[in-house]
Amino acid sequence: MRRYLLAAGSVIALAAAFAPCALKADETCNSPYISALIKGQEQFLHVWTLGVEGIGDGSDKLVTIDVDPASPHYGKVIDAISVGGRGEAHHMGFTDDRKYLWAGRLDDSKIFIFDVGTDPAHPKLVKTISDFSETTKLVGPHTFYALPGRMAVQALSNTKTHDGVTGIAIYANDGTLLSVHAMPTTDSGDGYGYDIGINPAKNVMLTSSFTGWNNYMMDFGQLVKDPEAMKRFGRTMVIWNLKSLNAEKIFSVPGSPLEIRWSLVPGEDWAITATALTSQLWLIKRNAAGEWEAEDVGSIGDPKQVPLPVDISVSADAKHLWVDTFLDGKARLFDISNPEKPQQVYEKVIGSQVNMVSESWDGKRVYFTTSLLSNWDKKGNQDEQFLKAYAWDGHELQERFVVDFYKEGLGRAHHMKFTARSGAASLTPPIQFSAR
Repeated sequence: MRRYLLAAGSVIALAAAFAPCALKADETCNSPYISALIKGQEQFLHVWTLGVEGIGDGSDKLVTIDVDPASPHYGKVIDAISVGGRGEAHHMGFTDDRKYLWAGRLDDSKIFIFDVGTDPAHPKLVKTISDFSETTKLVGPHTFYALPGRMAVQALSNTKTHDGVTGIAIYANDGTLLSVHAMPTTDSGDGYGYDIGINPAKNVMLTSSFTGWNNYMMDFGQLVKDPEAMKRFGRTMVIWNLKSLNAEKIFSVPGSPLEIRWSLVPGEDWAITATALTSQLWLIKRNAAGEWEAEDVGSIGDPKQVPLPVDISVSADAKHLWVDTFLDGKARLFDISNPEKPQQVYEKVIGSQVNMVSESWDGKRVYFTTSLLSNWDKKGNQDEQFLKAYAWDGHELQERFVVDFYKEGLGRAHHMKFTARSGAASLTPPIQFSAR
């Protein structure tokens, strides 16, 4: 596996940063290295939003919604920061102190860093990284995964061929690029990347795979009719040594495995993912011999209809898993108390399309957004763009409020993150961002 080291001593620094710590996560789906955990009521929901020409100012933006039921502004947009242009806004991730939120764009590969700790109700854009592709030779910064004092950025593509062969960039929290690590292309590796999931107690990083710029920027109707393009989707997951960042084992997981969710129960060492094109749940676990293996453990809906599972969210006790399927607009809940035999126990149509799902740590609140990719979203009256908030009582999703992003002039609603008024502002001094 190729590795480009871009800062002196970065290997030693990374090894120290990856020292195992207690496995925690913020609201079940983020990095275990994030120090602050909202176990009670979240106050604000930040939505990274794709700009649409002719709607509002047409720019990508970070939208903040008040989600505190005790607030007079409950369910209302209270802030929106336009970052200029439309670059395919996609995913976000907190720094380890939860003070800063990194957000990326898949088309122009810009990264925007927001201060969400000082005043969570009104984030502030503090840095823009415009040279991601120039310095890393990668395209499409997708996953932002906190490490101690650092940010791992999983990209989707590359500057040379714009296919799915890609890598992971490691940045310091101040935005300084430290190193670039290529996804493996030997030993049956396809070089593709998508999500990152870390289990520090086992010294393991797990990655999944999707597709490259040539595909994700193509019109969806055109894509599915192009046999060659449909061959260019990821089919692997990779187990990495966390400290050395060496790829140790490659699994064949056909059908484009997307989001990775590790069990958050201490002592458990399994993760689960869903494959977009084959509509299956896959379990990554240790076998009786102590070796990591990947196993197909169940179907999501009717795979022949290709419901296109996208985002998933695991409960804090690792007993339930929400699975969103984009094409039929459904949220499905699986009982995964036995992760080797998931059982669907509930489903609900959220809208004509649904993509991202975020749930509170206590599992009592679940939020959904709609946009997948600007060229993949449905057309006409099927192109709903909203955030919906639900209460979950263990039996039924009960709608609490809806924000129609088109009516509000905001664009297409994609990734979500929670903050609370207690924030992280008082925990650490402000980062002095490097000037570039």
